[in-house]
Amino acid sequence: MSKPALLTLHRWITLVFALPLLAIIVTGLILSFEPLVQFSGVGGTAIDPARIVELVKRYDPGGKARGVSLNAGNRQMTVQGAGAPAIDLATGEPVAANSSLSDLFLWARVTHERLLGQAWLVTSSTIAMVFLMVLGILMGLPRLRNTLSGWHKGTAWFALPLILLSPLTGLCMAFGLTFQSGTAPAGVSRPLLLPDAVRVVADSHDLSHVISIGVRGGRMMARLYEDGELRAYAVNPSGVTPLPRNWPRLIHEGNWSALIAAPLNVVTSIALLTLLSTGLLIWVRRRLRKPRPRSDRQAATALAG
Repeated sequence: MSKPALLTLHRWITLVFALPLLAIIVTGLILSFEPLVQFSGVGGTAIDPARIVELVKRYDPGGKARGVSLNAGNRQMTVQGAGAPAIDLATGEPVAANSSLSDLFLWARVTHERLLGQAWLVTSSTIAMVFLMVLGILMGLPRLRNTLSGWHKGTAWFALPLILLSPLTGLCMAFGLTFQSGTAPAGVSRPLLLPDAVRVVADSHDLSHVISIGVRGGRMMARLYEDGELRAYAVNPSGVTPLPRNWPRLIHEGNWSALIAAPLNVVTSIALLTLLSTGLLIWVRRRLRKPRPRSDRQAATALAG
């Protein structure tokens, strides 16, 4: 396929998927900061597991909650699925106002994973993003110039490993590819009750480093930070067992290292946003450019010959 044909295909795919890609990239940029925010809140004063168990039983007397989220920095917890607001660990009372930052991350995650409530739209747009990058590679190395087109091409090539890895890992997550180095421990027929799970996790880990404890995929799991990495553990009556790392998810979400991967994801999102915006601006400028008179075009052709 000729370069003009590749360029035309590249342009039309961008135009068709411009709005979904814009939503995915912007929400991805917001979510890039979540590991940094979570990691900044871990540690500090230890959290009393008995206090967590007491509050879980108070706000979920029927035992119907999916799990509990902890924020050691704000000294707050949230009982997931019980309809309760964030709870202050010191007073045991609901917090007057929920964190607007938490609400922003929740909205961004829902939109990023199910745009307009449709997961297929996110998947198809991500595939289109990968296809756009492949077309860009096939068009060859760019000439770097201080122009809108030069910045577009330069950003694409210099950030290529990052901008290509992001949608590829997203597609791995969408299609269930984990590349796990081991097998997950066998689950139990019935997950632990949430208060019991809190006690089991507290026996081996400081709850101030825990992000959440709850049921996922039919098993009780705990997610906590260890050396900057968000690790997942299976929680059983006998204790906690580390689950194999899901590398596509760790890389895509920036949780393999909050202090390194999260900033890289911010850079990746900014690069993708730059590519989309400059690409659309190039198209708009091309459409608004006044066509030259026929005599001028003939003269230019004659000079070129």
